[in-house]
Amino acid sequence: MRADSIDVYTGNANPELAAKIARYLGREIGKAEVFAFANENIFVKILDNAREKDVFIVQPTSRPVSTSIMELLIMIDAFKRASAGRITAVIPYYGYGRSDKKDQPRVPITARLVADMLQVAGANRILTLDLHQGQLQGFF
Repeated sequence: MRADSIDVYTGNANPELAAKIARYLGREIGKAEVFAFANENIFVKILDNAREKDVFIVQPTSRPVSTSIMELLIMIDAFKRASAGRITAVIPYYGYGRSDKKDQPRVPITARLVADMLQVAGANRILTLDLHQGQLQGFF
């Protein structure tokens, strides 16, 4: 894959990291609006033409975890609806990664739930680092 075929976008979790990645690739950050209304509903609008593009969304799911995850999910859905060719979620920190097994009665496997949501939203690939356990790879 050539760097000039990649479009890099970011949510609000770590725009500095996304800028460094884009700079390394010799690309500019793609244009998108990502903000929360007063009622905390998140709004995303892709301002570039994403049709058939190879889109990378840089969005760690760190503090505030729920907001970061929702921004990522909504961005993925927006790109899917904008007919992006392939959507890669770049998640340097995978929130809920430690909730990877059922170690007590009546508890969820939240890492699996997040993986399922990313897939349903429309992510074609996930790029992440240092997962808590290797079994998380099987969630995708």
